[in-house]
Amino acid sequence: MTFRTFALAATLIAFAGLPALAADFSLVSPDLKDGGSLVEAQVSNTFGCDGGNVSPALSWQNAPAGTRSFVVTAYDPDAPTGSGFWHWVMFNIPADVEGIDAGITPDSGAPKGAVQSRADAGFASYLGACPPPGQTHRYVFSVTALSVDKLELDESASGALIGFMTNANALARASITVTYGR
Repeated sequence: MTFRTFALAATLIAFAGLPALAADFSLVSPDLKDGGSLVEAQVSNTFGCDGGNVSPALSWQNAPAGTRSFVVTAYDPDAPTGSGFWHWVMFNIPADVEGIDAGITPDSGAPKGAVQSRADAGFASYLGACPPPGQTHRYVFSVTALSVDKLELDESASGALIGFMTNANALARASITVTYGR
């Protein structure tokens, strides 16, 4: 047996013991294009901006085995705060949910059992993009599959605390990053 034949046989035996890989966990949106720019519908209607302040529709597929709930976030890592800015945090989304519609408000549209945090905006709802004039920021929309049924938090939890609890229980994350400037 040559070394090449031995190496090939060893590689085949090693891979034979691995489970088949599932398709990658992914996030898509009719309202957001990864690498693109936010449209006015998802821009804030406060802080000097005059967008629609409408949360985008999001859908995900191929959640990993063992997923028991989801967290959806919108985060601006470029905000001039020293710690970024959480524009939207919704957690305790049931595992059987595969997406959310556009236009979720504090009172309607969220999946049953889901909680919207006040995050950094101070109110439990989506806050669209509104960077300071002359700046362009990135906005990262993510869905994270969790290994727990729910995070034991309420709507007053900060984005940082929810992020900590999310990361402690994360199975997988999928994101779309867009930009917006003014």
